Amino acid sequence: MKTIFTLLIISVTLGSCETLQQVANAAGAATGTVSNTEAAAGIKEALGQGITKSVLELNNTDGFFRNELYKVLLPPEARKIENTLRDLGFNSLVDKAILQINRGAEDAAGYAKPIFVEAIKNMTLSDAIGLIRNGDTSATHFFREKTTLKLLEAFRPVIAASLQKVDATKYYGDMVSKYNNFPTTFKKLNPDLTNYVTQKATDALFNLIAKEEINIRTNFAARTTDILRRVFGGAYR
Repeated sequence: MKTIFTLLIISVTLGSCETLQQVANAAGAATGTVSNTEAAAGIKEALGQGITKSVLELNNTDGFFRNELYKVLLPPEARKIENTLRDLGFNSLVDKAILQINRGAEDAAGYAKPIFVEAIKNMTLSDAIGLIRNGDTSATHFFREKTTLKLLEAFRPVIAASLQKVDATKYYGDMVSKYNNFPTTFKKLNPDLTNYVTQKATDALFNLIAKEEINIRTNFAARTTDILRRVFGGAYR
């Protein structure tokens, strides 16, 4: 108590806003509480940890393909094509297209991290503090609201290149062309996959980040650094 009183006397004497913030931070250190600056660092670190785990999980062989939640299936408008081709014995063509689509998403996931990290750096102090108090997946939601359009724009060419690299575009195009060339096909399908896979891959990343945010907020063992333990352990109010 004496330490806090002394700090307050100094703050009144010096009088600047910057000094007041420093005094508040020092008082927090003296009482074991967390300053606003530390709290902001905590939420950013939590997001960073969630991003790292999400990218590592998806940016692996079968990260999408063997994951029941995130496996990228054919676009809804292509389901009729899939059924028709399977009925006609073209199972391997369809299966190869689906496999390579997921390989493209897995490859592209590795390029997402710097895009997300830059968005975290641009988060303001007041934004970060509000997100700690809101709880649940508020940080991920805020992050998604603020960055989705920019992420999609930046991610799209990466997805396109990845799909091209693993021949997903070719296999899907072959499948669509096969269907479009049937005499009974009146409505032709556009074989463009990029926008669809971009949205699916981005949704998967955000979903995993949200899960990690909940984990950090509710599971002590998930708070792997001191700042995470202090911020999410109740020291910040």
